[in-house]
Amino acid sequence: MAIEVLGIPRPSGSVENTARLRRDVGQALRRGFSGHCPYCGQGAMFARYLKVNDRCPGCDTELLHHRADDAPPYITILVVGHILGALMLSVEEFAPNLPILYHMLIWPTLALVLCLALLPAFKGALIGYQWALRMHGFETAAEIPSQA
Repeated sequence: MAIEVLGIPRPSGSVENTARLRRDVGQALRRGFSGHCPYCGQGAMFARYLKVNDRCPGCDTELLHHRADDAPPYITILVVGHILGALMLSVEEFAPNLPILYHMLIWPTLALVLCLALLPAFKGALIGYQWALRMHGFETAAEIPSQA
């Protein structure tokens, strides 16, 4: 008998194989979004601003398998664009005569700050998601004994 995960049959001879297949996606997303290891939630995911540690400093889980590429910037632009669009429309509604100089100072600054703040969070969440679903090399990454 085989367990099927995302259309891929996997052998199910032991409890270890069944336990190995399950990783909490929501928890991994939350931990990654906050910049922590998706496995233990303690170690830092990033060594620098966007540089991912090869291994978690807390539990030694391999993080070097990630393939974040262009998805985090795309998600960041999408979210920041929606936030700024809503704010711009709101400002025009409540302060229609605001001088253009204020617009030229507020919106680019706010866009830059939001992008710089959200980019590492979205990259961390994507790496946590990839870890939870065992994507891009995380399926062969060394397993660490489960936490009780």
